[in-house]
Amino acid sequence: MTPDQIRLVQASFARAKTGSADLAAHFYRRLFEIDPALRQLFRGDMHQQGERLLQMLGAAVGLLGRPETLFPVLHSLGARHAGYGVQPAHYDSVGSALLDTLAEALGPGFTHELHAAWTRLLAVVRQEMLQDATLTLN
Repeated sequence: MTPDQIRLVQASFARAKTGSADLAAHFYRRLFEIDPALRQLFRGDMHQQGERLLQMLGAAVGLLGRPETLFPVLHSLGARHAGYGVQPAHYDSVGSALLDTLAEALGPGFTHELHAAWTRLLAVVRQEMLQDATLTLN
């Protein structure tokens, strides 16, 4: 990611979190609309799950300028998710749901440039999370 893309993502995430009453609830609603079968992977309190999601997203967004720190975290997270039954194709559903959620939360502020920056971030996250996950899947 370019430094400009990193700044865009970081600023927009902060705006989306403060501008939406419950960003995580919107995300999960959209995710289960896109791929209802994913609902079975989530057991337990969805409010707590949403808090963990936003914490992890916030941490990842905060570390975008430090890939040497971020990537090992994503590798570990990907391996853990593979153990929960997450398949590589699920990352596409998650990415689509997140982009839709951000577009809803940011409204006209979700520009083409911002969409491209988030799309790039999601591609990097997917690649890094799957790096060690494939060992778990095999």
